Amino acid sequence: MTELSESRDNTLIETPGCSAAEGTVHWDLVHSLWNGGMLAAALILGPLFFTWSALAVFLALTGAALLLGHSVGFHRRLIHHSFDCPLWLERTLVWVGTCVGMSGPFWMMKTHDLRDWAQRQPVCHDYLGHGRPMLIDGFWQLHCRLELTRPPTFDLGAAGRDPFYRFLEATWMLQQVPIAALLFLAGGWPWVIWGVCARVSLSVTGHWLVGHLAHRHGPQSWLVQGAAVQAHDVPWAAVPTMGEAWHNNHHAFPRSARIGLYPGQSDWGYRFILLLERLGLAWNILLPTDLPHRQMLVPAPSEGSHHAHAAVARAPGRS
Repeated sequence: MTELSESRDNTLIETPGCSAAEGTVHWDLVHSLWNGGMLAAALILGPLFFTWSALAVFLALTGAALLLGHSVGFHRRLIHHSFDCPLWLERTLVWVGTCVGMSGPFWMMKTHDLRDWAQRQPVCHDYLGHGRPMLIDGFWQLHCRLELTRPPTFDLGAAGRDPFYRFLEATWMLQQVPIAALLFLAGGWPWVIWGVCARVSLSVTGHWLVGHLAHRHGPQSWLVQGAAVQAHDVPWAAVPTMGEAWHNNHHAFPRSARIGLYPGQSDWGYRFILLLERLGLAWNILLPTDLPHRQMLVPAPSEGSHHAHAAVARAPGRS
């Protein structure tokens, strides 16, 4: 087996004979209706209820949710434990991540860790590696699920026993209701349509699109030898994804709290974590220089890999 993600609390457990390549794709009723309904509402009702104030609410809530919830709360804290923080703050960030509207925290953890593990195996199912053309992959990711013939198992650890996270997992769609109620009171239906439906639809669809592109083509600084799927950077998406689009860096150093490693690579998620550190709310912030050496990681022999060759052994630190 190839090496796994360096996440300290990776939820995936390899079982004897498990395979990342054998499985079938099935329609996912819940996520399909949710994603399709949000998209339809955004496309049909969005133009009818457009106001400039609604657009401002949409932009502000989308940016805040992706930064605080998806990038910092879900990805860098709950999944990779790239930094430590008070439990109340972690729960707040995870709640914001749930309000992004992709799914609950447990689904996000399992989906991430399964894909992370599968892409590092010698062979990977096209669903997990974004291996099909864009339209097929989009339908698969937004409306379907993969059932592996011989799947691994999962242990969610302390997060799986947390009653608040269990509540969020069971009610992740309902978390939009109080948001919608507040928006309706403040700005009526335009704010609801743009602040909930358009926001959720753009976040879910954008997450898939950047993920698709990040595993198909683009700049690379690093390669993981023996992995079925290599990652690429998506530079134009760095700002809207809060730094997550430097995906080649993330494959190279999964547990690093800093994803935009090199000059010119914007990473608002990491900057927010540094702000928390200055406020005394974050500590033990992991960087590439803090992680163990990975023998399978090598500089990519391609344009743009000068970043990797210029790094001292692995990658730059805090600056």
